[in-house]
Amino acid sequence: MRSIQTLATFPLDSVKPLSQLLDYRLRCLEETRRAVRKAPVVRDLSPVSQEPLEPVGEVEGLRYGRCPRSGSWFLMDLAHSDEWRKLLVNVGRTRHSPEAFHSGLNSSRTEHVYRPKLEWIQGALRLQHLSHPRFLELATSVSPLTRLLQESRLFSEVRTVEEMGHRSGFGLEAESLFEAAMLEESLDRVDDPNSLLGALRPHLRPGGLLFVTALVCSGFDLAVLGLGNLYLYPPDRANCFSLQGLRAFLEQGGFQLLEVSTPGVLDVEIVRSHLERDQGLPLGRFERQVVESEAPVREAFQLFLQEKALSSFARIVARKS
Repeated sequence: MRSIQTLATFPLDSVKPLSQLLDYRLRCLEETRRAVRKAPVVRDLSPVSQEPLEPVGEVEGLRYGRCPRSGSWFLMDLAHSDEWRKLLVNVGRTRHSPEAFHSGLNSSRTEHVYRPKLEWIQGALRLQHLSHPRFLELATSVSPLTRLLQESRLFSEVRTVEEMGHRSGFGLEAESLFEAAMLEESLDRVDDPNSLLGALRPHLRPGGLLFVTALVCSGFDLAVLGLGNLYLYPPDRANCFSLQGLRAFLEQGGFQLLEVSTPGVLDVEIVRSHLERDQGLPLGRFERQVVESEAPVREAFQLFLQEKALSSFARIVARKS
């Protein structure tokens, strides 16, 4: 099984500065609480193991539970599927509005986030000898990655469907089949990951490729900061699989894993930014020593996290069994 590392580095402020994130995060939390009050649904079973979730804490009053088998975290306070869909659409509009911090970073995010994803997809297609496949993207709405996919000329067709259409088959004809599909953090935010994967699978040809990106709670910054990590909030992070949990989830869903990597480059800088914001954070002596070290030490530690699959950003390539 392949594992990819990256030597590329870029500052946290170029893609998701903590100081500018807070207003967007607050809006997400307000919208989530409103949806939950309107049509509450309690999730008490793990999507990975189907075992009862163990309460692990709250994010602004919204409860998360822990899968006892995989250590994955899942929001327990959800809303009815129709309301959750509206919530994701509303939050998506906020994310792409001129007032959101994302809009001022479009160029930088394209260079450091979206273009490397396209290069990753291109490399995997080449290794698997797939030429100009039909490509299915599941997303909340069209994104900068969508445009890159369409402009790349790597695909005979790029079709984007709404990820929350999983309960109605995404509006696709039963015979509509694709050679490759992409879940770009969709598993992080949908209300029912099992339904999403189950609805996607029939639209992949036998041997078709699935590309998955996700935040994982087994990564350094989430393991250190826990639910106090300000980058963890619903609905964007309603599901935060551990890497072990994500692997098990995909294999149980009928996929063979070809590549599992955590090529994240920001774990150390995320913890560092939290410490700069709050010097009273209860960090261990070693953790504090690492994040307060000189840049070469921090960069070397980040490379170690990549190599040992301990970063909080995961990329997976899987084949439909």
